[in-house]
Amino acid sequence: MQMQKDVHLTGKDLTQMVQLRPQDVGKYAIVPGPRDRLDVLMKKLDNPVKNFSFMEYTMYTGNYEGIKVTGINGGRFSTDTSITTEVMCNAGIPNIIRVGTCGSLDENIKIGDLFIVDEVIRGDGVTPYYVDKDFKTVSDKGISDLLFNIAKDMGLNVHRGKAWTTDALLRETREIVEAKRKEGARAVDMVSSTLLTICQTYKIKAGSILAVSDNVITGEMGFMNPLYYMAESNLIKIALEAVKKMEGK
Repeated sequence: MQMQKDVHLTGKDLTQMVQLRPQDVGKYAIVPGPRDRLDVLMKKLDNPVKNFSFMEYTMYTGNYEGIKVTGINGGRFSTDTSITTEVMCNAGIPNIIRVGTCGSLDENIKIGDLFIVDEVIRGDGVTPYYVDKDFKTVSDKGISDLLFNIAKDMGLNVHRGKAWTTDALLRETREIVEAKRKEGARAVDMVSSTLLTICQTYKIKAGSILAVSDNVITGEMGFMNPLYYMAESNLIKIALEAVKKMEGK
């Protein structure tokens, strides 16, 4: 007996399962990975309403200076990110901003700096099921330019360029890292490839801004560094300012 459906569970199925409708969400979604970063975002919104809570993922929609904004802890890795991104895209959110973290692949990009993803080298295990190997994964240029310029105007150390997304955090060997650097990667994360690729397939505008938590080249770890925590807090400020500018405010 063959499968009765072409796809067992689609993004549309998931969105209907959590009873999410287009009118329930905003024109803009800000997507941190962990729940604690989502909690910080919710404190910036007026009257946030829970859209759904499914497994460990929770979505809220509130208002920021009169603008309807949605937030969700969108996942730390490619597999969970694919689920939440499918839900957002099927709910029809037209602008999505990822606020996350990355490792630096450049000795001149320091812990506590910010990195804007323009293009991604896909090393995750999800996107091969969506696109072929020649597909070029990129951010929306308008969103990326906006995020970069806002960070610059705030006087922050911000970089931009190509990132590499990997699922194998503990296999960032010298040989693999140097090969990705030769391809132009300046940062590494575990989410941007999946979020940006899926958004592209749905023709949804998306960007990714990341706080640098460690430096793969020098071996420096900054997860407890105050500069990293400051960068994390700046991510949400930048994303909210980008929402205002996209809304013409």
